[in-house]
Amino acid sequence: MTDLSKYRNIGIFAHVDAGKTTSTERILKLTGKIHKIGDTHDGSTTTDFMEQEAERGITIQSAATTCFWNDHRLNIIDTPGHVDFTIEVYRSLKVLDGGIGVFCGSGGVEPQSETNWRYADESHVSRLIFVNKLDRMGADFYKVVDQVQNVLAATPLVMTLPIGIEEDFVGVVDVLSQKAYVWDESGQPENYEVQDIPADMVEKAAEYREMLIETALEQDEDLMMAYLEEGAEPSLEDIKRCIRKGTRDLAFFPTYCGSAYKNKGIQLILDAVVDYLPAPTEVDPQPLTNPDTGEATGEVATVSADEPLKALAFKIMDDRFGALTFIRIYSGKMKKGDTILNSATGKTERIGRMVEMHADERNEIDSAQAGDIIAVVGMKNVQTGHTLCDPKHECTLEPMIFPDPVISIAVKPKDKGGSEKMGIAIGKMVAEDPSFQVETDEDSGETILKGMGELHLDIKVDILKRTYGVELEVGAPQVAYRETITQAVEDSYTHKKQSGGSGQFGKIDYRIKPGEQNSGFTFKSTVVGGNVPKEFWPAVEKGFAGMMENGVLAGFPTLDVEVELFDGGFHAVDSSAIAFEIAAKGAFRQSMPKAGPQLLEPIMKVDVFTPEDHVGDVIGDLNRRRGMIKDQQAGTTGVRIKGDVPLSEMFGYIGSLRTMTSGRGQFSMEFSHYAPCPANVAEQVIAEVKERNEKK
Repeated sequence: MTDLSKYRNIGIFAHVDAGKTTSTERILKLTGKIHKIGDTHDGSTTTDFMEQEAERGITIQSAATTCFWNDHRLNIIDTPGHVDFTIEVYRSLKVLDGGIGVFCGSGGVEPQSETNWRYADESHVSRLIFVNKLDRMGADFYKVVDQVQNVLAATPLVMTLPIGIEEDFVGVVDVLSQKAYVWDESGQPENYEVQDIPADMVEKAAEYREMLIETALEQDEDLMMAYLEEGAEPSLEDIKRCIRKGTRDLAFFPTYCGSAYKNKGIQLILDAVVDYLPAPTEVDPQPLTNPDTGEATGEVATVSADEPLKALAFKIMDDRFGALTFIRIYSGKMKKGDTILNSATGKTERIGRMVEMHADERNEIDSAQAGDIIAVVGMKNVQTGHTLCDPKHECTLEPMIFPDPVISIAVKPKDKGGSEKMGIAIGKMVAEDPSFQVETDEDSGETILKGMGELHLDIKVDILKRTYGVELEVGAPQVAYRETITQAVEDSYTHKKQSGGSGQFGKIDYRIKPGEQNSGFTFKSTVVGGNVPKEFWPAVEKGFAGMMENGVLAGFPTLDVEVELFDGGFHAVDSSAIAFEIAAKGAFRQSMPKAGPQLLEPIMKVDVFTPEDHVGDVIGDLNRRRGMIKDQQAGTTGVRIKGDVPLSEMFGYIGSLRTMTSGRGQFSMEFSHYAPCPANVAEQVIAEVKERNEKK
């Protein structure tokens, strides 16, 4: 296809178990892409094709597929809901033009929905809302609409109303056309009738239509004035044009309802994707940045096939045919056999096989253009976030930012031959998932895997075992502690070395003090009069910065420290950059113990759902885990408790929660901030680190 106005690049995102994958499956059936509907319960869905996904009934990695509806091409990405895999949502939103936020009719706006909604806001992605599972017990469409307003601070534009609820849910009222869509009992998505609105809903439907028109017309002042002053009803085309504009500008979010599992309500969402979500040419173009500073240059990647090539590699996936690089093309064309430039490495690559993805299947293609999401097989040096461009027109697209891991485990292969296999496998996995990191402990030789949560690392170990055949011995999880200081210190340090030939000399007078929260390490020099020449200041900064990696208490990285160099001394012959760098390192060792060093621990934002009769037990347990309860919200089926809890106290929490709530409790957590450790906990952590070091 060449007409960009007929493209829709959309993602489907939501909390765990709100029905994203099931909704995607129904869309693929309705658009004729698949002929048999799969089910997450038995692991047969199209987009959850990994063994681990099929077994656990959850989405782990985002999957891309393409289908057609009303002559429009829909490139769809189904994303995970679990907080440990939010990077998949983040990077999908980065390359999409629109999205469908799925909310559970009984669960409402759940914690992960909030995180994903925030990501989508940051990426300025237009969205539709689909309130799913209205056939479930406790479902309440109007309550979810209220939550979207109150919890997400968003404006839902109600486009459909449910007919019946829970087991009596039979269809929806289209507010705009004032018609009822009623599905029969066959369970097939195509079997529905368009009828008149049920008598008991006529008034409500008219009221919602008036609200819809008033909200939509805020996008066009002339139509609004005519409507308010003369009562002139705008045409259907005008209303749709206003809804499209407001959706694109994030003024409101068209809101639909249904049950994906029971095949009700999906057609109207597909129509809305075509009618209201933007084409690639209608969204703000991606900014170009300066590769050295990361700041915007003021230029953009205009979405047009006639421009020089600009594309972003947003995901790497290793499979049985070799590495697949997923690419969103923003400008220009890409053809098989083209030579393109990777602006991050400065190297060129030749485009070999290009494919259009349908989950884990692929169709070979010869060319692609602006607006397309494709995959290229066998690219050598491309990583997530790299810009691919025309060698004659080098540019860098805005890069992706990934969260730091908060939990780590030590692993080693069970047999000697496993080491090499493990190294190759982990290399591929790190390329696929930038939130998964690996390092080797130089003293013990152990391999340390770092990730976003217990489930994240659990899945990685499972993939190593099954996909790559590496059996591992896994150590206990370790928390990523940090260190900081609590007092200001003014001090002086002289590095002097005379031993044949030229000597070394560097004297620095400095102040070390606690910095602002989350400021990391900051350095400034206020030396006047040339006592420490300007060319040596970077060496002093480098010396301090290098030492921040290993704090004085237990060797954890040091955060939020400000160093000011205010005086010193140098020798005309013996002073050098290296002498001042060594002086700064000695100064760190000398002064940090005097500055009241303190251990910091990662605090997690925890959201627990529990049936009402177990609230007391759950709160008591969170308090025992040093948690701070922030909020409680009663819902139809239970209570949500929000709080901040140290990560070290949350290992194995799901087991305790299930025991307390007879298996009905659920929770999710994500990293919030670092906070000081209580003295007794700090002592214990420092003692454990010393013991580990002695063993090594």
